[in-house]
Amino acid sequence: MKMRELEQRTGVNREVIRILFRKGLLPDPSRSARNASDYDENHVRAIAAVRRLQQQDRLTLDEIKQAMAGEQLHGRNEASVYHRLDELLAIRMGIEQSPVVSLANLQKHTPAAERDARAFEAMGMLEIVETADGPSLSLGDARLVEIWGRIREAGFVEETGFPPENIAFYREAAELVARHEASVFLSGSAGQISDEQGAAMLHVALPLMLDFFGLLRIKAFMRNIHVQD
Repeated sequence: MKMRELEQRTGVNREVIRILFRKGLLPDPSRSARNASDYDENHVRAIAAVRRLQQQDRLTLDEIKQAMAGEQLHGRNEASVYHRLDELLAIRMGIEQSPVVSLANLQKHTPAAERDARAFEAMGMLEIVETADGPSLSLGDARLVEIWGRIREAGFVEETGFPPENIAFYREAAELVARHEASVFLSGSAGQISDEQGAAMLHVALPLMLDFFGLLRIKAFMRNIHVQD
């Protein structure tokens, strides 16, 4: 497709699209002639991913570029942000699987990264993959390790009785909640909405439900603390 159709398909004007190319956020177009560029569905998907990161996650283009280069997003805990970055990176790099961050790079700002990653892998929480850069993690899995690194900074370390193995129960809890969520969604939506509508609904609802569940969990935690007092 040509630029005019890409504008129509994405709702984004060509000047903004050119900025996205200059920032390195979109895959290079193919060239049918010296001064003619051709675009495809990957460009439509990539632009949509950038817009979601801007509009729903409030990331600037520079923040998106930095995150795609493997830099940490300070103060960003939402798993949905890293899922969308994974998607955008995969499109940008022309690969089917998510790109990865090496444990060596992660260890530069999260000192116990490799120890924690291997503990989490043993618990079935993430997968360490071997790459040319050594043992590596997907962006989402790297974020799990980064979050635990910040928890360590608050004092939750082996010396005070809090090794990462203490939270093995989270995996089972997450699987249980996810199974129920999927069951409720599928039974409620069966025959009622299209696949496209369902995907759009989940795209908005899942990040919000993380916040919703987090608040319920805090309330339950405080009740249990008071009961044990």
